[in-house]
Amino acid sequence: MQNTHLDGLNKEQRKAAEHTEGALLVLAGAGAGKTRTLTHRILNLVHQGVEPRKILAITFTNKAAKEMKERVHELIEKSEVVFSDKSQLPHVSTFHAMGVQILRENAELLNLTRYFTIFDRADSISLIKKVMKELGEDPKQFEPRTIISVISKEKGKMVTAEEFSSSAEGNGSYTSEVIAKVWKKYDVEKKKEKALDFDDLLLETALLLRDNKEIRKKYQDRWHYVHIDEYQDTNEVQYQIATMICGERCNICAVGDIDQNIYSWRGATIKNILGFEKDFPSATCVLLEQNYRSTGNILEAANTIIKMNRNRREKNLFTENESGAVISVYNAFDEGDEARFIAEEANGLINAGIDPSEIAVLYRANFQSRVLEERFLRGNIPYQVLGTRFFDRREVKDILSFIKAALNPDDTTSISRVINIPPRGIGKVTLLKVLEKREFELSGKAQENVKNFKNMLFEISIALKEQAPSEAIKYIIKRTGLEEKLKHGNEDDVERLENIRELATLAKKYDDFEKPEGIERLLEDAALATDQDELEKNNGGVKLMTVHASKGLEFDNVFIAGLEEGLFPHERFNDKTADTEEERRLFYVALTRARKKVYLTYAGIRTIFGSQTVNTPSTFIGNIDEHLIEYVDNIEDDVSSQAKNIFIDW
Repeated sequence: MQNTHLDGLNKEQRKAAEHTEGALLVLAGAGAGKTRTLTHRILNLVHQGVEPRKILAITFTNKAAKEMKERVHELIEKSEVVFSDKSQLPHVSTFHAMGVQILRENAELLNLTRYFTIFDRADSISLIKKVMKELGEDPKQFEPRTIISVISKEKGKMVTAEEFSSSAEGNGSYTSEVIAKVWKKYDVEKKKEKALDFDDLLLETALLLRDNKEIRKKYQDRWHYVHIDEYQDTNEVQYQIATMICGERCNICAVGDIDQNIYSWRGATIKNILGFEKDFPSATCVLLEQNYRSTGNILEAANTIIKMNRNRREKNLFTENESGAVISVYNAFDEGDEARFIAEEANGLINAGIDPSEIAVLYRANFQSRVLEERFLRGNIPYQVLGTRFFDRREVKDILSFIKAALNPDDTTSISRVINIPPRGIGKVTLLKVLEKREFELSGKAQENVKNFKNMLFEISIALKEQAPSEAIKYIIKRTGLEEKLKHGNEDDVERLENIRELATLAKKYDDFEKPEGIERLLEDAALATDQDELEKNNGGVKLMTVHASKGLEFDNVFIAGLEEGLFPHERFNDKTADTEEERRLFYVALTRARKKVYLTYAGIRTIFGSQTVNTPSTFIGNIDEHLIEYVDNIEDDVSSQAKNIFIDW
């Protein structure tokens, strides 16, 4: 039978989509249509008679999961395939969202409540500081952020606190011993609060699947076909979850690109994708090499760069798109001149009719955004910096904390945050006695204030379980007294009120879920939100972001700033060979975000941490063939005069 539902796929895409049984590795170059291939493979499984609910597809970001889910559901709903229950569609989510679902479904086994709290990074750091204080450890000597980063990376390797502690005892490192001690107490405190942190969502899921055969079989029977997108970004714990769910059926489809592995610093290991065919000896491998995104010149430059890496699987991207414009390179006097050039070029593109949201400025390190923002502000050019998440705003976190405290009375972190917001006469001593369950020691007035607060939380919990999420949040804004306080405050207070009202508006999209699932989904999405989610809220300006944050995005015009030795490629002090290859992959990712035009900029002098450095251009620029590059001469007179007075003492 002719698979007409696969019409429009190229030969290799179709080969991947028609493969239904056994392990499949799809090595998809940048812009090669991997999402299209993956979604059509799912469609083909349904056409072959597989029940949609038996299909699982996992990716990394909320944005990617949302887009994939919409495309999969649309393809299935438009198809003429008949199956029993069209509400039982394939499960598409991120790894973390799937972890939340599995943990909620088995909360009692883990001594959790269904409404367990998910700590964000700020919550985790706050608790680490509290634990360190109780243990007598100096946060100036051992930075809490560093400790939580070490714990996070170890969890990604599927290491528990007990296992880390055992290894720390034998390695003679005092720092490791301190981290082990802090980690153990941190876990104890989280358990008291019926809370998990971001990394627990994966580690606890993996341990549950590993240690409980019945639970493991339950999910193996639920999902017969497993798809993992961005497989090159998986760490050990994600790898274990994926392989345990696919089980003996080995119906796993891994889609990824070795050349876009850029997250080793947070535990992603390239060995998972490089070793896929050893893990699954009967696996079929399909290469997707036709790029549909970029012009020929951009693609040629990207191919030239990435071929210098040794730790990869050979592939050569090609395109039927036009050659397009060559790559523009600008040698700036300093970071101010670099920002001026980028802002003026971006403004010129906008004046020529280019949508500002089709322009991106990418940089290697977050500190580079400051001078760029200043120049964009001065030029009155609309822009958006990825990195300020709506859910991280103080007033929004306050409302979310009221919700979490109402649903989970053991969540002392959330209770501590909001017990005196707005002020209700509850001081530090009173709070301490509340947390230690010694309220009977409180004076009459203090005891009454605490009782009123707890009654309010109880009333909020009723509203959350009986009302739609948007209505419940409106109730919280009024019942807590925040609305009354903020609307009579200053301009900043009024803006905060607008933000929490926006939270109520955002919550409307959860109103159609059964109660209280809607509010659970809202809390889950808030906890798992990423910088990329902010793109949907404001698409009217030039996007400023790190190269890491740009992964998975694409724009017509891309500026890559700060291409200097030591900055990009970044100078690090461990495995130089591995670092160089990952930095090269990062530059490859940056180049392949562009559809039509790329600008590369570097500064001869840059001030970093208060010190001026004289820079040499990045080797990446020199690696690109000369016929693909044009050097732009766009230096203002005042900059030229400054340049003439520079003396360098060699």
